[in-house]
Amino acid sequence: MSQSVRTRPEGSGQALSAAYDTALLDLDGVVYAGGDAIAHAVESLAIARSSGMHLAYVTNNALRTPDAVAGHLTELGIPTGAGDVITSAQAVARLISEQVPQGARVLVVGGEGLRVALRERGLEPVESADDDPAAVAQGYGGPELTWGRFAEACYAVARGVPWFASNTDLTIPSGRGIAPGNGAAVEVVRIATGAEPQVAGKPLPPMHRETILRTGAGRPLVVGDRLDTDIEGAFNGGVDSLLVLTGVTDGAQLLAAPPEHRPTYVDADLRGLLTGQPDVTPKGDGFGCGGWTATAGADRLELVGEGEALDGLRALCAAAWTAAGEGSCELDGGKALARLGL
Repeated sequence: MSQSVRTRPEGSGQALSAAYDTALLDLDGVVYAGGDAIAHAVESLAIARSSGMHLAYVTNNALRTPDAVAGHLTELGIPTGAGDVITSAQAVARLISEQVPQGARVLVVGGEGLRVALRERGLEPVESADDDPAAVAQGYGGPELTWGRFAEACYAVARGVPWFASNTDLTIPSGRGIAPGNGAAVEVVRIATGAEPQVAGKPLPPMHRETILRTGAGRPLVVGDRLDTDIEGAFNGGVDSLLVLTGVTDGAQLLAAPPEHRPTYVDADLRGLLTGQPDVTPKGDGFGCGGWTATAGADRLELVGEGEALDGLRALCAAAWTAAGEGSCELDGGKALARLGL
């Protein structure tokens, strides 16, 4: 994908599982939510795999080890090996290992996934700021992470110990709704110390580098539900992306997306891997897709026609992104989205 400003979703004459050699799949909000498989995920991934597409699972959640994630996916009916899972814990561990001596101590504020990743890089996880750490590593630790762990990070960071964060996602999807993510915990340390961490996870380059090193992907497709991590990460890596609407992003956020948050393709769920993608083409003063035509009016987006709701959304994206250019679309798309049931 070029870094020119995207003004519409692209079409594909091939199924995406044939057009790309590797799917780099986010987990939360894409494959599962709250531990349960999202509708159509298991079957769609099985078909994509059988067609020859390599499936890799790329997550900013640093809590669980690759073995644990692979085991969970396998239990859901998605056969997965630990080598198919790439976590932000692995990315931040590599980043730290490049800046501290081999065998250095690292104060861990997070879960087992972060400890395992640090040991993989020859680093020694420790629990206290008084253990003379060479770095602080902070990752999502789940609801059991106590306030005292944040205090240990603050003590070390305030002494000048380099601070690293696996990711800064403010939220994380759960089976009960949206919960605070590692980014919210990072804010606690930032507020207390005034320091800024080095961050490894999506959408930043260390995570993309880790993913490519571990998968060897030649023509990857990033598949995600978040504009500010998955889609921006694909943009930063110069690769194509598929946004699925099974997670946190809604239609209004998609229409307002600035260039770095505009996906190559948009689909409802992972069944989008198994099909081609319809073309969005200029039509009159606007853009057409399927039976819909979308235009940008003086203060709102207009939509006429009928057909598949997703085609209407794709047409609206073209109208909104073209009107916005290099910025974010401020036109009201509420009425048009309501007509599509989105």
